[in-house]
Amino acid sequence: MLNRVRIVLVETSHPGNIGAAARAMNNMCLEQLVLVSPKHFPSEEATARASGADDLLARAPVCDSLDAALKGCRLIIGTSARERTVSSPLLNPRACAAKIIEESAVGEVALVFGRESSGLTNEELDRCNFLVQIPTNSAYSSLNLGAAVQVLSYEIYLAWLEGRETAPGPLREVATAEMMEGFHGHLAQALEDIGFANPRQSDKLLRRLRSLFHRARPDVDELNILRGILSAAQGRKSMRR
Repeated sequence: MLNRVRIVLVETSHPGNIGAAARAMNNMCLEQLVLVSPKHFPSEEATARASGADDLLARAPVCDSLDAALKGCRLIIGTSARERTVSSPLLNPRACAAKIIEESAVGEVALVFGRESSGLTNEELDRCNFLVQIPTNSAYSSLNLGAAVQVLSYEIYLAWLEGRETAPGPLREVATAEMMEGFHGHLAQALEDIGFANPRQSDKLLRRLRSLFHRARPDVDELNILRGILSAAQGRKSMRR
């Protein structure tokens, strides 16, 4: 299960934080580190801060986009300390870890961390099925990226230890991240084609619909049915690229 858990770092500014994240993961038996457009990598500072987790850094793929980093994932959880106009289901660290262990019994899952200064953008958070927030002192809520990875990695490892003797129940095969992105692109185009949405004014509508389908988590057959309905509503127009 732990081998199916991806820790995804998006546009990390300081290479030392990449090394600290790798060290935290190595402590907790997590092996999949994925980097999205880091500012400096490879880096001697990252290697030094990794403190022996060099092999984890050496295996870490560097992706040009978040979509590439999430390819094949059935569950995506984003870290966020910001309030959002369109709320996504919010988990605390312990519930997040339990969900990750449950889903990793079936397929790949991802836990996504944003930039040190600004976190994840709304568009990146839109890719996530759930959000997780780490409770902190309200008077001093700033949490270092390496520390955040350590806290959540510990919770994941603890959930795995507690669940080793419990056989997981059967889970549905849900659509992967890239399948869902294809559907959301088709949905946005269909709403424009039938005159329901103005592409310049529909961001909030599309975010609400994303949240709805993230909660529903359709499987492949259900997604194909939905896309068939969209095609019929469009008069079976082929989707424009």
